[in-house]
Parts: sequence; structure tokens; C-alpha cells
Amino acid sequence: MKKIFAIAMAFAFVAVSTVAFAQEKKAEEKKAETKPAAAPAAEKKAEHPGEPAKAEKKAAKAHTVIGSVKAVDAKASTLTVVKKVKKEEKEVVLTCTDKTKFKGVKGIGDVKEGDKVTAKYSEKDGKNVASSVEVKAAPAKKEEKKEAAPAPAPAPAAK
Repeated sequence: MKKIFAIAMAFAFVAVSTVAFAQEKKAEEKKAETKPAAAPAAEKKAEHPGEPAKAEKKAAKAHTVIGSVKAVDAKASTLTVVKKVKKEEKEVVLTCTDKTKFKGVKGIGDVKEGDKVTAKYSEKDGKNVASSVEVKAAPAKKEEKKEAAPAPAPAPAAK
């Protein structure tokens, strides 16, 4: 009986150690698979020491601003957009280029103060460069709506 128990324990020990060894081997294989992907970037870096490797270049992070237009400078191609952040107003100056896509207007010259905008931009060389600007015309003032109301129809003539 003791021999059978000893053999069973030996068999269990071998089985557990084999499984553990197999898991370690799989982990090492996964690490080895990821290392070659990083090696080409190092090789590119060595080829052109003055230039950063393509893998290391950081993509410009895209931002979105939703607010109203405070100022438009068509000559400088800039829009100043005011957005509310936690009960405070924050200004974002956007630079428009020939690649900026406008929706709702033809171009920066058609944007007016007070217009509501949704703009997507990224930071390049210290400037907020707009990639797209969607413009919604500013709502008409209440006074204008009252003036535009039609006059009441005249009362019918008495006979």
C-alpha cells in the first residue's frame, strides 16, 4: 500500500512540474515574439541617428471644442472660440489652413461672431490647427422676431 501511495505521489509531482514548465515555456515564447517587433525601430534609429524612428513619432492628439465664436480674423485665418468649463469661460484660438474643412459655411470669411461651432483640431508647432469646423448660425434675437411678426388682419367692414 505504501508503494502504491509513493508511486501515485511521484506521478502527481511529475505531472504538476510538467504543467508548470510548459506554462513557463509559453510565457518565454510570447516575450520572444514581442521583442522582434521592437527591434526594427532600433535598427531604423541606427540607420538615421539624426531623425527619430517612425515608430517613435507621436501622433498629434485630436481635440474637439464646442462653443460660440468670439472673434474672427480672416486675414490671419484664426477663430477664437469660447467654451464653458465648470462655470468658467475658456478661449481657444484656432488656426485655419487650406486643408480645414468647413460645414455650414463656405469658408472662414462666412463665420460670424456669435455663431455656434464644433471644431476638431490638433496642436502643431504651438498652434491649434483646425481640421474641421462645423458652423451653426447664431440664433436670432428676440427683438428681431417681434418685428418680423405679421400685422393682424383688419376687421371686416360694418354694413
